Amino acid sequence: MDNSILIIDDNEEILEFLSDVLGDLYKLHLAANGEIAQNILNEEVVDLIISDIMMPGIDGFELCRLIKSNVEFCHIPIVLLTSKNTYKAHIEGLEVGADLYVQKPFSPELLQVQIANLLTNRLKIKAHFASSPFEDVRVMAHSKTDEAFLKKLDEYIRKNIRDINMDIDKLADHMNMSRPTFYRKIKSLSSLSPKELIDVTRLKKAARLIAQNEFSFSEIARMVGYSSQSIFNKNFQKHFNAAPVEYMNSLHKEI
Repeated sequence: MDNSILIIDDNEEILEFLSDVLGDLYKLHLAANGEIAQNILNEEVVDLIISDIMMPGIDGFELCRLIKSNVEFCHIPIVLLTSKNTYKAHIEGLEVGADLYVQKPFSPELLQVQIANLLTNRLKIKAHFASSPFEDVRVMAHSKTDEAFLKKLDEYIRKNIRDINMDIDKLADHMNMSRPTFYRKIKSLSSLSPKELIDVTRLKKAARLIAQNEFSFSEIARMVGYSSQSIFNKNFQKHFNAAPVEYMNSLHKEI
């Protein structure tokens, strides 16, 4: 039950029904309106949102538009539920950024599979980024807003990669976010903590430098911000399942 889902609906029966359908599979947060949903998003790491369209106040379309235009939350996939069986409503749902549009009544089993597929695909992308030495961080972006956010963050980390004291506070300050908001954003986008993201970026840079075959391992360790070569070797081994020398030898075999 690693993933958490925020369900937004003003109908208490629907909230109870979806809780029964999804409660054994995911950690659930329930909201009767957009305002409550906003408070939850500000406090919790949310991996997916399910929202009804027809609600008083902010309806599902407007809520989706607001979330997808906000850099803090735009990475979260949104499932819109509706009884509107028209192409116009479907198109509007996609235009405001919905990742999935589900018409009522729906099969609980089908909804479970659709949600699982959305989350699994996101997880595969995150795992691919973390494990691939040459994969760009922007592979995890699901919108232009996320792409710009990740590009700005990645450029800062790489520019200051020699700084052994780089931490979440420096990153959050650079991205003009509070520490908690930045942490939730990075955790949800990448499944990594900010510290882990810094480490992954250091190790990816190290992998590129090893491939160039121009520097010693101790030089590379210092160049990517490690004060100790032994810690560098340990982290590299843990992340890429190969010691730096083994990784270098594997590259030579491929040539």
